[in-house]
Amino acid sequence: MLHRGMVTANRIRLTGLLRRSPRLARASLLVAAVGLTAPPSNAPLPRTPAAVAQVLTATSSDLRGAIGRWELKSASPTNDVVLYALFQQRLYRLLARDSKLSSSVLALLQPALRAKSLDLLAAQRELYRLTPPLPSQARIKVGPSPPAATLLSYYREAQRRFGVQWNVLAAVNFVESKFGKLRNASAAGAQGPMQFMPATWKRYGLGGNVHDPHDAVLGAANYLHASGAPRNLRRALHAYNPSPVYVDAVLRYARRLQADRTLFYELYSWQVFLKTRNGDRRVTGPGLP
Repeated sequence: MLHRGMVTANRIRLTGLLRRSPRLARASLLVAAVGLTAPPSNAPLPRTPAAVAQVLTATSSDLRGAIGRWELKSASPTNDVVLYALFQQRLYRLLARDSKLSSSVLALLQPALRAKSLDLLAAQRELYRLTPPLPSQARIKVGPSPPAATLLSYYREAQRRFGVQWNVLAAVNFVESKFGKLRNASAAGAQGPMQFMPATWKRYGLGGNVHDPHDAVLGAANYLHASGAPRNLRRALHAYNPSPVYVDAVLRYARRLQADRTLFYELYSWQVFLKTRNGDRRVTGPGLP
């Protein structure tokens, strides 16, 4: 019996085009496999441009379908959402570190997915360059994010109170802590899901708890508003983190979130990967010891 995300007519048409080349035929098998069931957490990634483009297209479509079937957004994501999101994230991480492969894959994508992927890849690369590597055995604190519906209610409350758009707050929350999954303080001492320095929190935290997601989102909106948002988002974000690379990355995510609400649920379901001196390491999500 086929999974609910069974092969679509578009995927069948794609597969029909793949008979001309053994390499493309192998790509068609990957596409069909993604359509039959959510890939396991350790599923092998395709490596050729044609295969990556087709599997990324299929995975993005299947992930959106799984998000649509995830009816209770106040509960944890379904297993399908988690697995499709992890596979999508791993594909983007593959492309982010291989510019030659990335250029070839982007040329094969449909315009809407190409535009989205350009922003996601640029943001990932910008933030990766900005992030110093951790010791390979660094002690990391992680935990679950608050429910997606709860976070959205916090962003909207903060938008009503301070005028800072929900998608900007969501982008900052994602960049700073993957929506609260990463619980460590930064090397500089920033704390909480929105990563405040103690002195800044004392001034703008409204008397709340820096580790409480609701208080942290309101404090971030207060700080961004005091720094120029919503009229001058770039200046406000630069006050939040004085790096043009950081500002560009947050604005890329914010722009995409505003254009596509489903992307919020995609990013919400991504996992935490750490940059260490011995390579990248995933510390949340399925399939870990």
